[in-house]
Order: sequence, then C-alpha cells, then structure tokens
Amino acid sequence: MSFRDEEEGRDIRKPFLHTGSWYRMGSRQSSSVMSSAQIIRDNSVSVFLCVLIVALGPIQFGFTCGYSSPTQSAIIRDLGLSLSEFSIFGSLSNVGAMVGAIASGQIAEYIGRKGSLMIASIPNIIGWLAISFAKDSSFLFMGRLLEGFGVGVISYTVPVYIAEISPQNMRGGLGSVNQLSVTLGILLAYVLGLFVDWRVLAVLGIFPCTILIPGLFFIPESPRWLAKMGMTEDFEASLQVLRGFDTDISVEVNEIKICGINKQENYNPVFRSQTKKILVSFDGRMVGIGLLVLQQLSGINAVLFYASNIFEAAGISSSNIATVGLGVIQVIATGVTTWLVDKAGRRLLLIVSSSGMTLSLLLVSAAFYLKDVTSEDSRFYSILGILSLVGVVAMVIAFSLGVGAIPWVIMSEILPVNIKGLAGSIATLANWLVSWGITMTANLLLSWSKGGTFTIYTMTTAFTIVFVALWVPETKGRTLEEIQRSFR
Repeated sequence: MSFRDEEEGRDIRKPFLHTGSWYRMGSRQSSSVMSSAQIIRDNSVSVFLCVLIVALGPIQFGFTCGYSSPTQSAIIRDLGLSLSEFSIFGSLSNVGAMVGAIASGQIAEYIGRKGSLMIASIPNIIGWLAISFAKDSSFLFMGRLLEGFGVGVISYTVPVYIAEISPQNMRGGLGSVNQLSVTLGILLAYVLGLFVDWRVLAVLGIFPCTILIPGLFFIPESPRWLAKMGMTEDFEASLQVLRGFDTDISVEVNEIKICGINKQENYNPVFRSQTKKILVSFDGRMVGIGLLVLQQLSGINAVLFYASNIFEAAGISSSNIATVGLGVIQVIATGVTTWLVDKAGRRLLLIVSSSGMTLSLLLVSAAFYLKDVTSEDSRFYSILGILSLVGVVAMVIAFSLGVGAIPWVIMSEILPVNIKGLAGSIATLANWLVSWGITMTANLLLSWSKGGTFTIYTMTTAFTIVFVALWVPETKGRTLEEIQRSFR
C-alpha cells in the first residue's frame, strides 16, 4: 500500500492553522521574488526561527510558575487573603495543568501542533487578565486555573513540535531550548516582580502568548504530523522549508513515509488496546513516562520551596536575592545543557546530573541530621547552614544539567507516532500529578524531619541513576524513525 493510497482511504483531518503560501516557493523561483523571506529560507535559520517562536510558550510556562513567589505578600495584603487561600491559588496552576495535560495529546493530534499552541494561548491570556483585574479570590482562582490549563497543553506540545521539526544532529540542543525557556520565564517573573505591582506583573504575563499567536502563522506545521494525516503536499513543503530550498530531502521524506505506513499497518484503533500496550509494555513509552515521573520525585520543587529558609540559615536575609540568584543559576546551567546534549549524549548527561543531585541531596540531608544534634550557639551549627546552602545550589545546578531538560527531549523522541497523543498525555499528566503531590507534601514532610525528607529525595535520585543506566536508550544522532523502530 502506497502512502497516497493510505491518504485516499481514510478521513483526513485538516490543520487548525495553515502556514501560508510563502514556504511553498522553492529555489526554482527567481531570487527577486519574496526577497524579504531570504533569511527564513536559509538552511538552518528556519528551524531556529520556529524554535524561537514556539519557545514563547515555555517562557509563559515559566512565568506562570514564578509569578506567585514575588507577589505573595502583596496579593495577601491587597485582597485580604489568608495564607491557606494563597496556597490554594499557587496550587491551582498544577490542577489546571493536569486537566490540560489530559487534553493536550488529543488536541495536538486532531488540530495539529500549531493549532494546539493557539488553543493553549487563549486561556493563558484570559487567565492573566482575570488575575490583573481580580477584586476577590474567585477571579484570582479562575485566572490561575485557566493559566494552568494552557501551561499543561504547552508542556506537551512544544517539545513534541521541536523534536518533529529538528534535524537529527541538532534535535537535543533545540529540544533543550524548551526547558531553557521555562527557566527564563521563571527568572523574568522573579526579576520583574521586584520592580512592579502584582497586577502589572500579571498584565506583563500576557505578552509571551500575545506574541506567540501571530508568530504561529509564519512557521510551518510539523511535517511528521502532516505526514501522519496524509497531507503529502503540505508535508513535503513543510519539510523543504525547514531543511532549506536547496537541500535534497528525498531520503528523509521516504523514511518518514515508510515509517508512517508501518505504523498504520500495526495500529490498533481500539482505545483499550492502545492503553494496555502503553501501560503494560516496559519499552519506549514507559521510559518516557518513567523519566518525567522521576524528574519530579527528585524533590526539586520542595528544594526550591525550602531554599529561602536555607539561605536565611546561611546568613542571607533577603529571600528575593536568593530566589533571583537561583533563577540565574538555573538559566546558566540549562544553557550549558543545551550546548552539550548533542555532543555528550542524553544518557551521559542524565547519569552525571542524577549523580550530582544524589551527592548534593546527601550533603543537605547529612547537614540537617547534624543540625538536629548540634547546639544553635556553636560555630559548627553555622558551618552546617553554609553546607546546606552549598548542597541546595549544587542540587539545582545538577538538576539543570540534565534531569530538568532531557526527560522532555526523550519523551518527544521515543513515543511512536500512532500513539504519541495518548502516551504523551499520560506522560505529561504523570509529571504534573507528581509535581502537585511533591509540592503539597513538602511542608508535611519537612515538619516531620528535614533530614528524613531530603534522604527520601536522595534515594529517588539514586534510583534515577539505575533507571537511566538500565533502560534509557541513547538517542543522539538518530532520526525519530530509527529510534522508534528500535522499540518494535
């Protein structure tokens, strides 16, 4: 059965956003035509441009995550909220993100990756407006839920889109831009929150998605999604502009077509069969889900949550300086990962990152155990506070060097195209669900035993080393089709 026969024989869903006709103009046309688009036509600039535009989504993601930190006292004072009400406000983004995660895969499959990002942008904008004009907790909570829903869709769609458009030798670095953008968004929220009112900060939160929406009209849809939908002409045109009009794409086109045909032949349309296959088989699907779950079980959210207390114990009184400092460290370390991931490989960085987190958390837990049996007046107690600070900073650096970015890259690479929507939704939901659980239990665990809490996180990161060494494949330098064939 040919690819076109497959196309004619089934109902074809159309992309929500058509890219426009400019990218159909090949190099056979005169150079005087569309001269303003010459930069876009360059071999790699078009891919970079696409990544930069969709990276506005994860910047929005990070801004949402970072918003509550610098605004807590002002929102509580202006709206007369209790601390527990503000805690609910903070956690509602996770609840909304879980709902968005459930829907994200199917939205991205039915209306395309670009259409999915458009859908995600609208509730984000409405949510920020609701927060900025809130007079009581009801509008505040509604806005946070809407933001969370948009972020849940973005967290799945952006890494998948980047993986599907990137050349194999650049896919890891470009995929890591997703997490780099999240850390930039967090840092922006921290820094801007030092200078502007919480309502103004909410208005500023509108800008990433406001710029993203028109930007989506100037980038091509994912060629692999177009191929899956049977839109052959659009698929080849999209791939051509992503690789450059002077590039021969015939080999890549044939590989994607052959992989698509094989997936359709092996595809079982029964939802129950897909779900059983995803949940029971310990293969690529479970590797992607497992990495995203372990990413959150490392306790990174709890560590960041308690960081201000650790900074104070080490003699740094300003929590604002501490949070901005951690934000800068995350951005720098994630930037290093973006540069290294296509050189060193995913497995090596994950193992180094997990090992660094394990040692750092071991140092923090040991310091807390010793502080419990040390007099607060002794000099050794102050030294233990500094050791806790060193451990937390080292843990954040180690997390950003691999575990922060690479699980999203690997998830987007190894999930087969025929079940990517369902499996991706499950993986994203699992990540957000565990993130919510870690955040909600952090206070309880820390009040029980600080040393014991960090020991639990240490054991989780130690297991992550074993998980990566035994089950995570190296995907560096391989096409998506080669990676997915290896799991058959």
